[in-house]
Amino acid sequence: MSNYLAIATVTAALQQVLQGAVENAVTGATVGFSRPEGTGAGQGAPLVNIYLYQVTPNAAYRNADLPTRRSDGTMVQKPQAALDLHYLFTFHGDDDKLEPQRMLGAVASTLQAQPLLSSQNIQAALTSPQFSSVLAGSNLESQAERVRFTPTALSLEEFSKLWSVFFQVEYSLSAAYQASLVLIESDDTPQEALPVQARNVYVMPFRQPAISQVIPQSGAGQPILPTSTLIIQGSRLLGDITVVRLGNLVVTPPTVTDKAIILPVPAGLPAGVQGLQVIQQLQIGTPPKPHAGFESNVAAFVLHPVITPQTVTSTQISVKVAPTAQQDQRVTLLLNEATTPPPPAPAAYAFSLPPLANDTNTLIFTISNVQGGNTTYFIRVTVDGAESPLDLDPSSATFGPTVTIP
Repeated sequence: MSNYLAIATVTAALQQVLQGAVENAVTGATVGFSRPEGTGAGQGAPLVNIYLYQVTPNAAYRNADLPTRRSDGTMVQKPQAALDLHYLFTFHGDDDKLEPQRMLGAVASTLQAQPLLSSQNIQAALTSPQFSSVLAGSNLESQAERVRFTPTALSLEEFSKLWSVFFQVEYSLSAAYQASLVLIESDDTPQEALPVQARNVYVMPFRQPAISQVIPQSGAGQPILPTSTLIIQGSRLLGDITVVRLGNLVVTPPTVTDKAIILPVPAGLPAGVQGLQVIQQLQIGTPPKPHAGFESNVAAFVLHPVITPQTVTSTQISVKVAPTAQQDQRVTLLLNEATTPPPPAPAAYAFSLPPLANDTNTLIFTISNVQGGNTTYFIRVTVDGAESPLDLDPSSATFGPTVTIP
């Protein structure tokens, strides 16, 4: 690679390469590198002017640079800029003696025969009295890629646009060349990492677990309650380390096979619709440690709350709820008349609370316009749409739950 002096070194070396050929073509001719200036026929000494008018990123190398810094900001390798240099050669001399054209021929033949800048060309420029002081420290010769000069085919329209940027300058015979490529890197020193002492390479097939359904141990179609045990059915569920993500909780199941996982509903899981995902971690490294592995699809299930009525008055009903209703959850009390025999049009009521301000396991509902007189009602509570279970079999020990409004 080369440092920031590379661009100037290319221009200086190019002058050194062309000076002898131009002087042989036209006696007394020189090579300069200033802004193009028009000269009339027969005015001034013969001159080939090298003007760097544009610098562009090299298309082949601009995306070849690897990441230069680690995640902590320390440098891994020096950043580099890959550039193409675009030169405009203008030829000034006595047109009656065809001096501009003779010098153009000399430049074209020289760059065709020697399109690359050699180490000797660069050293000659760096040691010349003209450039030795301003280019001291240039290391262009250490660049692995040699700088190549290639003629640039510009149309008449492109040439006219190029010359239009030189205000009030007469057009002179000119040719365009591209120098490719120049690699510039900073002088920063990267911090070398320690050598790798041991390598751990693992090859394994992609084996993603899949969940087909989530049911309670009591059977499909039964509600999943805080006291339930889940059966997660699927395929490829067994891994090195298998954990289950339920909502915001990650738990390790006690029983895992390739086709089923048995897991009690963990404490702290709120009522409502929950997402469940099987995560398999891989034991790799020396010594083996858990690493991210495979994740299954997400299966949804509904965790139903369980309620126990507490106090009942004609204006207020309080119930205990499990699991604990959490902040911002929405709860609704449902009452359905349960008198025997049932009336033709049983009364039904719904009372909602605003989103909860705090976690609580006691819900207090204010009721109004409810038919009283020791009327019995089935009572249910919904938490974020998940409804507490209701047993409608009068012969069952869990009939209800019910409340009586005085």
